[in-house]
Amino acid sequence: MRVTHRRLAATAALLATLPFALLGCGLIKKDDPAAKPGRAPAEEASARARERVQAYLDAMTAKDVAAGRSQFCATAHESFDAAATGPNGDFADHFQVPQAEITDVRPGPRGQEVSTSVSITAGSRKATRPLLFTVTRDGADWCIAAEEPGGHPPAPAVTP
Repeated sequence: MRVTHRRLAATAALLATLPFALLGCGLIKKDDPAAKPGRAPAEEASARARERVQAYLDAMTAKDVAAGRSQFCATAHESFDAAATGPNGDFADHFQVPQAEITDVRPGPRGQEVSTSVSITAGSRKATRPLLFTVTRDGADWCIAAEEPGGHPPAPAVTP
């Protein structure tokens, strides 16, 4: 009888440890979010920054202040409200924005830096100005943390 109990105990121990051994060997796949196909973190940050700034440029072209404000981080709403519709703001009534495009996206010290070129008309006067947006992650979401004049020149094209 003792032999039967020992075999039974050994079999139970083997069955209890088998899943852990198979996990360690890689025979059983564990749900690892990093192993799932998708974008790399840097690529995702760049794409999210581009999306936020493009939504802002579209709002600026359409003169939709609420849509533009929603692209900014909550901490920047007060400064946005003070500047956006002012006499030289992005949504000033006498400005028209016939063209706005993203020219470069790159990582910066405070988040993703998105350079743009914005064409502005005011009456018969036309001008093109560079704007630099800093896009950062705010919790699970991305938002524009800052906007300032200037930008980066476009990154050189990579040739194979």
